[in-house]
Amino acid sequence: MAYEIDLSGRVAFVTGASSGLGMQFAKTLAAAGAGVVLAARRIERLKTLRAEIESLGGDAHVVGLDVTDPASIRAAVAHAETEMGAIDILVNNSGVSATQKLTEVTPESYDHVMDTNTRGAFFVAQEVAKRMIARSKGEAPGTWAGGRIVNIASMAGLKVLGQIGVYCMSKAAVVHMTRAMALEWGRWGINVNAICPGYIDTEINHHHWQTEGGQRLMAMMPRKRIGQPQDLDAILVTLCAKQSHFINGAVIAADDGFGV
Repeated sequence: MAYEIDLSGRVAFVTGASSGLGMQFAKTLAAAGAGVVLAARRIERLKTLRAEIESLGGDAHVVGLDVTDPASIRAAVAHAETEMGAIDILVNNSGVSATQKLTEVTPESYDHVMDTNTRGAFFVAQEVAKRMIARSKGEAPGTWAGGRIVNIASMAGLKVLGQIGVYCMSKAAVVHMTRAMALEWGRWGINVNAICPGYIDTEINHHHWQTEGGQRLMAMMPRKRIGQPQDLDAILVTLCAKQSHFINGAVIAADDGFGV
């Protein structure tokens, strides 16, 4: 006898789905049975991912999204619900970083990180939550009253790291944002939680782990290794499941012990 989490009948909206963790999150939710809305700016990459998901029997839809533009957020969420139905799950994953000493941060680079990681994440969650709340109040149709919001923060939001101070600040804000949302929206059956990944090997940083600096960093880790995107599958599916109704406001480190 096996325990299984089935997301069939649910619609999941995944931001930053064109690469890295977002791509893996979308594949994982589709494999668990959810219909997945793939949202990002790079439409052609999303179309390739959609074809891959559909080839495996999954259901996916592509929508363009720039999280720094409130009008784009509203349009993307409205289009997603028109095409796929009410959004039951949001994986708030879009993010950027910049490697700079704090004395070298420019207003432009500061705004770029904060606008994407904090402001963008907030307004995506707000737009989706408004619709979830309306369904819970009986003011809008939907198959599931309530919902699940998973904000992707970072272990850098819990532990300050050198050279990426503004990124750390932006993700620390996401951690507190998660708790604030959980407090306000829990009454409507919306569970808001955060995952704080540690160092994960993705296409963006893959080359770094082969360098001398990357090897030194890996040697500092508790088990001298970095994670793979699929290492987050179990916690993601758990937080998105109907069975997770008692998990709200949790901030979960998935960093192999790096932050201990």
